[in-house]
Amino acid sequence: MTALSLKPTNAEIKEPSNPSSVDSEKYKMIAENVTISYDKTPAVKNITMKFKERSVTALIGPSGCGKTTFLRCLNRMHDMTKNASVTGKVMIDNIDLYDKSIDPIYHRRKVGMVFQKPNPFPTMSIYDNVTAGLKLNGVRDKKILDEIVEDSLKMAYLWDEVKHDLKKSAIELSGGQQQRLCIARALAIQPEVLLMDEPASALDPIATQKIEETIMELKKEYTIIIVTHNMQQAVRVSDYTGFMYLGDLIEFRETKKLFTDPKHELTAKYVQGQFG
Repeated sequence: MTALSLKPTNAEIKEPSNPSSVDSEKYKMIAENVTISYDKTPAVKNITMKFKERSVTALIGPSGCGKTTFLRCLNRMHDMTKNASVTGKVMIDNIDLYDKSIDPIYHRRKVGMVFQKPNPFPTMSIYDNVTAGLKLNGVRDKKILDEIVEDSLKMAYLWDEVKHDLKKSAIELSGGQQQRLCIARALAIQPEVLLMDEPASALDPIATQKIEETIMELKKEYTIIIVTHNMQQAVRVSDYTGFMYLGDLIEFRETKKLFTDPKHELTAKYVQGQFG
């Protein structure tokens, strides 16, 4: 380990490789020159990434490299963190989500998030978990709620397992079912982008497989950005991968190319398991 040179050079961090093969295609979200600081100390530095519509992008890198910090900024979650600041732009359909005119609550309806550990509302039923966000936004029509519950649970591949017991407490579900319920809850408010922070890290292999199958189906309709420590998972589910190190984006390109023919020495060492 001590023989490795792990500090990125200026050449490595100034011009991260972007997936050139999709330059002419539609991007759903663009992060432009994003820097995230805590107490004025940068944790993520000047990152630019383009996320293609209806695709999965994985963020990989060792613990503490800034993956989750960057992911959270795409949902404006740092608005709720004391002494955190974000500079740069995060665009959806050419609208800067950090513009002062944008309501953060409105933005979070466009960008859903699923967290590392399943976090269903413990005092609510399966049905009420899915409809919670809708009711907060004023939806009360039971017919509409019923339709959205069914559609969301189907998209999360949970409907067939729970359709006869929607009044069951959410915490009675298995860990994998709870995570798929959280995905359904995020989908119910009809976001355009879905962020996932290590969505399968707390799950067994069978539940992980179901989550990955769900991701593969969801990308037909959604733009998905996933943080994962599991490089095999990144290969299985993502179209593009960004490798981060010490707050910098070292390399960003098509997943297959990044793993089989990395352009940067740091990337090669990481995907080969030489550190991390």
